[in-house]
Amino acid sequence: MPLDPQIQALREQRAGSGAAPLYTLSVDRARAADLASIQAAAGKPPHVYEVVDRFLPGPDGELPVRIYRPSDERPLPALLYYFGGGWTLGSIDTADVLCRTLAQEVGCLVVTVGYRLAPEHPFPAAVQDCHAALRWVADNAGELGADPARIAVGGDSAGGNLAAAVTLLARAEGDLELVGQLLVYPNTDQLADDRSMHDNADPWLFNHHSVAWYIRHYLAKPEDAADPLASPLRATDLGGLPPALVITAEYDPLRDQGEAYAERLTAAGVPVELSRYPGMAHGFFAMAGTVDAARTANLQAARYLRERFQSD
Repeated sequence: MPLDPQIQALREQRAGSGAAPLYTLSVDRARAADLASIQAAAGKPPHVYEVVDRFLPGPDGELPVRIYRPSDERPLPALLYYFGGGWTLGSIDTADVLCRTLAQEVGCLVVTVGYRLAPEHPFPAAVQDCHAALRWVADNAGELGADPARIAVGGDSAGGNLAAAVTLLARAEGDLELVGQLLVYPNTDQLADDRSMHDNADPWLFNHHSVAWYIRHYLAKPEDAADPLASPLRATDLGGLPPALVITAEYDPLRDQGEAYAERLTAAGVPVELSRYPGMAHGFFAMAGTVDAARTANLQAARYLRERFQSD
């Protein structure tokens, strides 16, 4: 179908403003512009019972996290949420509205992780930080008021990639059974050369140039692209991973690799719910203040997580 009218309006606004694509900017300017753009489209931050910023021990010093608590009930199920931004942009603040929404709608504790960014800290630093945060939540569930038997992971874009990578690490350790994973237009293959990667070249939307820019910052060595922790689609075996909701967007260079990952999970016996949002572009999930389909997708994610937390 054609580009959704609300996405089209945002595209025309960007084109009319003369704003440069993020991949043409310095990293510092791109980070500032990305945060401003997301906050402008995200809508009003929903109220939650408690929001706490703290630090936990990370692989390379203190690791910041933000913890959203929807009520004083204990224990609550917990979602580790990893923000998007191509492992180069993004922060705890860019995911604030999303995390508040999920905490409120799901009724779960949400912990978002301020993982180290590239190019200052290339692969696998972000994966290591996200995994360390997951382990910390599981190991300190009593202090947090979290239920260690009801933990899920999720994220959008690069955050979806990190969530998928963390499930591979959790499976390898074997002592933490995650109840679900939320993968929103995830990067799953750093070597993808598919139709959606070629078709999406619009300079006013996230495009294949954006993808290349992020990968160039994230991967220190070309051979890292084939590592399953960078490209989960290239893992030999996806069996035994947690059930997944995979959300993709029609006008997104990452569409095909996200859907290919859903197909691989299904073939490996993992229960998967796959939803492609027609007329949507990459990034729409964080635009609930301006795009109706974003609110729909947020509620779909919340419903899925509620079901997963209630399944056992």
